Order: sequence, then structure tokens, then C-alpha cells
Amino acid sequence: MAQDSDQAGPSVGDWKKSACILCECNCGLEIQTDGRRFAKIRGDKAHPSSAGYTCEKPLRLDFYQNGRRLETPLRRTPDGGYEEIGWDVAVAEIAAKLLKVREEHGGDKIFFYGGGGQGAHSNGAYLKSLMSVLGARYYSNALGQEKSGEMWVDGKISGGHTKGDFEHSEVIVFVGKNPWQSHSFPRTRPTLKAIAADPGRSIIVIDPRRTETAELADFHLQVRPGSDAWCLAAMLGVLVQEDLVDRVFLDQHAVEVEPVLAALADIPVAGFAEECGVDEQLIRAATRRFAAAKTAATYEDLGVQQSPNSTLCSYLNKLLWVLTGNFGKPGAMYLHSSLAPIAGGGSNASSRKKPSPAKRAAQKLVVRSAALAAEAVARAVPFAARSRLARPLAARLSRLGLATVVPAFGPKAGIGPSGGGGARRTPVTGARIIAGLVPCNSIVEEIRTDHPDRFRAMWVDSSNPAHSLVDSAGFREAMRELDLSVVVDVAFTETARHADYVLPANSQFEKWDVSFFNVEFPRNAAQVRPPVLSPLPGTRPESQIYAEVIRATGLVDRALVERLKRAEQDDHDVFRMAFFATLAAKPALAALVPYLLYEALGPGMPDGAAHVAFLWGAAHLCAFANPDGVRRAGFAGTGLEPGEKLFAALLSRPSGVVFTDDRWEDVWRYVRRRDRRFTVHIPELLAELDGLRGQKAVFTSEEFPFTLSAGERRSFTANTIIRNPDWRRRDGDGALRMSPQDAERLGVASGSLVRVVAERGSAEAMVEVSDMMQAGHMSLPNGLGLDTVDEGGNAVRRGVALNELTSVGRRDAFAGTPWHKNVPIRIEKAEAGGPVGILSEI
Repeated sequence: MAQDSDQAGPSVGDWKKSACILCECNCGLEIQTDGRRFAKIRGDKAHPSSAGYTCEKPLRLDFYQNGRRLETPLRRTPDGGYEEIGWDVAVAEIAAKLLKVREEHGGDKIFFYGGGGQGAHSNGAYLKSLMSVLGARYYSNALGQEKSGEMWVDGKISGGHTKGDFEHSEVIVFVGKNPWQSHSFPRTRPTLKAIAADPGRSIIVIDPRRTETAELADFHLQVRPGSDAWCLAAMLGVLVQEDLVDRVFLDQHAVEVEPVLAALADIPVAGFAEECGVDEQLIRAATRRFAAAKTAATYEDLGVQQSPNSTLCSYLNKLLWVLTGNFGKPGAMYLHSSLAPIAGGGSNASSRKKPSPAKRAAQKLVVRSAALAAEAVARAVPFAARSRLARPLAARLSRLGLATVVPAFGPKAGIGPSGGGGARRTPVTGARIIAGLVPCNSIVEEIRTDHPDRFRAMWVDSSNPAHSLVDSAGFREAMRELDLSVVVDVAFTETARHADYVLPANSQFEKWDVSFFNVEFPRNAAQVRPPVLSPLPGTRPESQIYAEVIRATGLVDRALVERLKRAEQDDHDVFRMAFFATLAAKPALAALVPYLLYEALGPGMPDGAAHVAFLWGAAHLCAFANPDGVRRAGFAGTGLEPGEKLFAALLSRPSGVVFTDDRWEDVWRYVRRRDRRFTVHIPELLAELDGLRGQKAVFTSEEFPFTLSAGERRSFTANTIIRNPDWRRRDGDGALRMSPQDAERLGVASGSLVRVVAERGSAEAMVEVSDMMQAGHMSLPNGLGLDTVDEGGNAVRRGVALNELTSVGRRDAFAGTPWHKNVPIRIEKAEAGGPVGILSEI
């Protein structure tokens, strides 16, 4: 049950500020410790976004912190086992082997995956620095199997990440989203309850399941599995054919509208309604309610993003709010600022008028010249002797240098807006790279081949792709074909079990850290969390691990690092000049920014906060890109003062900081087109829309007649960082949910043991008969099937490891995202091994 917890805690220790790391909300927490145990956890009322709210999941985070941890580096032995080695040995050997791959095959053959868990995003910045040093080009993380299709569409339409002001919306549409369980916006459950209780507001749910959110909804469009595109297209057909679009808004704020309206005017609404299995009049009523609302917003999630036609669904979903003018006002959709966005993340955008190409070129020339001169001075004269004279020059040159290098060093350093519209392709399969992410379904194919450009080495950071990505068996085989594999993690994960080296990291509560799911508007907030506990002996923060490996490669000029360190030790103003002058003179160093800041600023940061040293650069980028919003948030001043003040506030306010305080009229600054308009015509996707006419929304077969949603969010499921199954109070084995109709036809009941058989593999599961499911549709929860050890040292696996069932080939044609929510299966009796029933029609 969701809680606004304010009960008094035991007297075992002081309450320490932190945050939940189990979903993107990252709600603020207060934790009371008893030795190394988390004795009590409650919501932090001072947190600027969650304001004391938390669901039930973080209250059991002690199972993460005190699970089975790695405490020493491990090296794989020839017999497939592991031996403990020292840190110096591990770093030296790994660096040497990375250099060997680089020299023999090229740095671009080293593939990087991960870069931080749900609530620990600092790692990714340092990972990007190591990539830069080695000349690596290819990278991915969990977003590459979830959000890349939506990122691609957002990039085409607006250029940035869109979100809804759900708290104030009159109508909300949830597409493949059950926020009652998966949350994703502040104070989710109180917000849903408030909307459901208000007769003047409505919830519309498009989902095959009768979810907890659908139970609250005024309109549940219960589509057949995989038919969401037909339903969304039918809604858009109603909008255009009944003239419910906001033409004034479109005239003022959109371009290339007519081809889209013409295509939607030709949608066969009745036929598409029949194809998706939803009554036509219900679709029309829901659409009219959405169009009539003064404010409306939509939210799509993995239910459609990991299903057939996922990128097309993202496009159609966004057309709903664009065509009705639901943008840029309270209760509608928005784009937002970002402190340091993850791939495809926020939408930092300066309100300043962009200079002409000629003026920009002249400015660059001036800055480069000044930077070269400053660098020469920095080399020749001791900083202390000239610091007083240097200050005026430092302020001017630093500001000018920052303005020049922002476009280069932000994205490359991993601390600015991420680009990538899909123009780049992977080296072997030619898969589209969106927001810099290799599609996760393509990773195995980029390794298991004799192609000369195949990946030869892989570095995995705080992620478990051998369990969480499609086709686990194929991924394990691919790892064995690599020349080198390194895993950095807190636990001996399924991926670590197949790596050449495993490096133990601090937990997310044993170091300073920050999360970058900062997506709110008009007040956007971030929380830098100090450690709750001292590090477990033998473990290290990832920043230190990356720094030591970078040093061991010998590929970074140590003289440069020492100059920056001496500058900071002598005078911070002069450090700023030296830092930005160096970047202006040598833009190729941009991706090294996190590492350079760790080396230069880290040693002098308070209370061991070196792990977040890179935020100094992020704070300056944010202040430069959003001067008015940062000033209104309380960080005013001239030159680089706002960035310095913001950085100081992030370190000193453990409950979190509002870093931009925008106005609703500011939202248009975040639209990337020069004329601040939406581009609504995406020809490739209009062609896909037209192709729906000739398709049937059937993705099963006679051999595999049921559809499995692999990865349902439930009350006691979360990401796999909690490896101890005892944390789940209910449904510990993760039951297979099926409809009463299917249970009757198959001759099974709740508690029956069955075998789930898919194209790639099979697994046993216990049945739960549930009215949530429609006939032909079944579900298994996410986050289970992990290899664990019980108190007696015996190997235990509870629940189904879903990616033993999934297939690489079932993926979106544009983004490569897997169809985890649409896996064709059959059901067999586990004890007999024979089919217990087949439905010929679903």
C-alpha cells in the first residue's frame, strides 16, 4: 500500500537522506540504520518532488543493501571458475587487454553496456570517458530495448523528451501503461485516486489487461494483444473525421500537417475497431472525451514499446495530443530542462537567439586564439603568482569558452543533451542507432559472426544483460566468443558468471550519487545523495575504477591532468580559466570531462564526494542553457556564478534541489526547431500506418496459440538489483496469470504447475487464474528467475527468467526494440510434458 509515512522511528540512529532506486521516480527517502542494516525507511517530506510519498517497494531496500555482495575482484580461470585477485592486478591486466584489442582490432570493437542502475547515473559519465580514451564508439543500456522508438519519434517531432502534467490534467490516456504499479510520475497513486474520484476528470486506458489502473478508468479500451496501433489509429481517425482537431493550434505551432490529416481522414475507423477488438462506439466516446477536455495528456510505456508496431504506436500516441493542442499549458504535455540527461533525455535549450554561422565561426576563432594563449600562460607561469591578475581574464574567458564548447562537450561527456536521430548504424547488422544506443536485440548478432567489424570485447557496468536482454542463452554464448569481458557490479550476477573479470563496486547507498530522471515542469529537481553507509571493505566507487583503468592505459596526458589539479589547488577562478581554455583549444578532450573533473576537483570535494565531481560541469551547462529558469530557482549572478551556486547547492541539500523554475510560456524554448514548431509529418511512419490496412493483428500460430506478456509489473516486482527473493511478501514465485476461460479450456486451476513453451525455450510456472486477463493472453512478472543462494549455500532460482523464452528476431523494424509483451507460447502440463489444450482462435 502506498504511504505518506511520518511515524516515529526507533532510536538506533539518525535519519539519513537518500532516494529510492527501484523506478524512475527516485522518491526521496529517509533511512535509519542499525549497524549496516536498514532498520527503518520512510518518505522524505522535504524532497521537492515526492514530498514524503513512497510506495511499499523501497521500504524493503535492506534486501538490496545487505544481499550477497562481491567483496574482491575476480578473474576467470581456465576451468571456468573464478579466483580472487588484488585490485592492482585486476586494473593492470584489464588495461593491458583493452589496449591489446584496441591495437589489434581498433577501439571501436570494444562495446560498452550499462553505466549505472536506476538511481545511480554517475557511472555513465565516467564510462563515457573510458570509451573516449579507447576510441570506442558503440554503447547501449536498458533504454535500447525500451524507449528508443519513442526517442526517435520525439526527436522527429519536437527534438526533446515529452511528458505530461498529469496532476492537473482533466483527461489522461495511458497506453500500455499501468502506473498504479509502475508509477513514473510523482505521487502516482494519490494522483490516480484524485482523478478517479473527480466527476469532472477522466482516465482512458488502452491495455489488453484489466489492470489496477484500468479498474479506475472511465474508459478501458481492452485491445487484443499487439493491436494497439489499430486502436490508436482509429482514435485519430475519429479526431480528424469528426473535426475535433485544434486547427488554430496547428496553424500556429506545427508544420507539414496536411499530409497527416489526409492520411487520418482515410482511416477505416469501424474496420480498425473490429481489428483491435474494441467496440467502435467506445473508441468514439473516449476520443470525444479526450478532444473536449480543456487539458489532456498521454503516457505510453513498455506495454506498447515492447510490442508489435511500437515506433508507430509512439507516433500515433503523440499525434493525439499534438492534433488537439494539448501542449504548453498546465495539465497538458511539455518539454523540460535537464541537469544531465540520459540518452535521448531532456531538452536543454538556451533562450538566446542563435548567432549566424559567420558570427559563430568568428567567435570560435577568437576563443580558440585566446584559449591557446591562456594555455601557454598556464604552462609557463605559476598560478599563484598571477592569480590576482588572472581573475578578470578567467571570468571572461571561462564564460566565452563555455559558450563555445557547450555543443561539443555536453553530449560527448555524457553530461549534456544526447543526440542521435538514427542516422548511425551498427557495424555488422546495420541496425539503426538512436540516441547513441545500439539496439539491445542486435548485440548478440554484432558479436556472433565472422564479420571483421564484430565486437571483440565488452564492458558491462551495473547491468545484467545476460538476464535482462532478449535470448539469454544466445547472450551467454556470445560472451564466450569475446576476447575480453569485464563486469562492474555489486553482486555476482548472471552476466558476471560469464565474464573474464568481475570488479566489486560500492552499493548505491555507500557513495555519493545522483539520478537523472529529472523530467518535471515547470519546477524541475535533482537530488545528490550522500552515502548512508561506509563502503563495504574491498569495494570501490566506479569513478575510482574508471580513473585507475584510464591511468593504466597511459592514453591521457598526465601533464594536462597535473596542470588542472595544480590550478584547482591554487585558485578556483584560475582553474575555471584553465579548464575551459583547454577545452576550447582542444575540443577532442570533451568526452574526457568527467574523468578530468574527477582528477582535478575530486580530491578537494567535501566528505569524499569525488564520485559526483562531474556535476560541476553539468551545473554550468544547465545554468548556461537555462539562465532564466536557473535564476528563478535561486541561483543568480553574473558570469559563471549561477553554475557555481547550483553545484554548491546540489552538494549541500541532500533532500534535493529545484534547479530550474520555468514559466509555462518557456516551454516553447525546448522545441528544437528554429521556428519552435512541431514537425508532425514522418513519412516512414505514415507508410506504416497505411500498411495496417492489409495486416491482421494476429501474432500467434497454431503451434504457439497464446500471447505472453513477459514482464508484468506487480506489487512485489522491481528491477533485478534486489536479488534476494525473500523481499517479496506475495507471489514469491511469480505466477503465470491467465483468464478463467483459458484455465477452463486447459483444465488447470490456480496453483497448477504448467510448462510455458516458446519458440526459443521453456519454463515451469504456477498458474494464477485472474479476471485481469482476457482469453488468449497470459502474463509473467518482471524481475524474477535470478540465481541466488539460500542460507544453507544451496543454489536457488525462484520464478521464471523471462529471457530464456524470448527471441532476437521478434523486434520493431525501426528501433529494434523487442516484443517482450507479445511472445507466442503454448501451455503444457509440467508433469506429463504433453499439450493440455490449444485454442485455434483467439
